[in-house]
Amino acid sequence: METYTALREDRQMLMLMHLSQLLDFITGIGGFIVPLILWATQKDKIQDMDDQGKDIMNFQISLFIYSVVCIPLVFIGIGVILLILIGILGFVFPIINAIKASNGEPTNYPLTINIIK
Repeated sequence: METYTALREDRQMLMLMHLSQLLDFITGIGGFIVPLILWATQKDKIQDMDDQGKDIMNFQISLFIYSVVCIPLVFIGIGVILLILIGILGFVFPIINAIKASNGEPTNYPLTINIIK
């Protein structure tokens, strides 16, 4: 006999997990660590936490990969522009998706490499 535990809906926690990515701009790596901890500890308790946590981790890993690729491109000039665009993406989309999560809408991070499935 299987026991089934219903997941609770917690839009505020989902919203906070999306917004916690902004810690990257303050601490440098907090925007990866905090969502990772929230996702790992709450994915079996909160509805949509597993899917949105995977999306956030994939987005954070993708931004890191794109940033590393841009570093050598700085020497030819285009890397600076691309790093600025990556910074804008890393700032704007967590806010947009936090609002969507708060409203119960599906979230989406563009240009994300799906590493964690």
